[in-house]
Amino acid sequence: MAEPIDDLDAELVRRVQGGQQPAFDQLVRKHQARVTALIGRYISDWSECQDVAQEAFLRAYRAIGSFRGDAQFSTWMHRIAVNTAKNHLAAQKRRPPTDDIDFADAEEYAGGLRMRDSDTPEREAMRQEVETAVMQAFATLPDELRVAITLREVDGLSYEEIAGRMGCPIGTVRSRIFRARDAIDSALRPLLGQGATRSQS
Repeated sequence: MAEPIDDLDAELVRRVQGGQQPAFDQLVRKHQARVTALIGRYISDWSECQDVAQEAFLRAYRAIGSFRGDAQFSTWMHRIAVNTAKNHLAAQKRRPPTDDIDFADAEEYAGGLRMRDSDTPEREAMRQEVETAVMQAFATLPDELRVAITLREVDGLSYEEIAGRMGCPIGTVRSRIFRARDAIDSALRPLLGQGATRSQS
């Protein structure tokens, strides 16, 4: 079954292919948190991760003329991000993770704080804080929690499919996903409170 196409992404891609570079800036803002978190699956250093994410978007911009729209832009960008991270590690003779499981979708957690339509410096700083907190929270998750929530949130597998993939009962899968989400929520809670305080000042 073909995956549904994000109409906004498709329109932005058409604009970029028509020579409107600002449309690509919108794509970057929309997908930056997810791409950065995905690359963080391979590269733990935050500043290095941001550099590689920037390189991934640069590669996407150079190649966007060949994007036909058969799949989601996010899926295409996802592949570019993974390949860029692996190439970066290979160039430094560093080995990527052996399991090659995709990093969880940080956008779900950061989405409420992205405030895409009003990019003040303060909100941009808040967004970066959120992205950092999400990546750090995922980096500290035990492997079984990270794998479970990745299979659920990124790959979109059912609890039954995840249980089969991980070789454990469905109840264990639910518990692992709950614990992973709780850990991320705990990491974001201080920032949410901080954001509320800022907005009132």
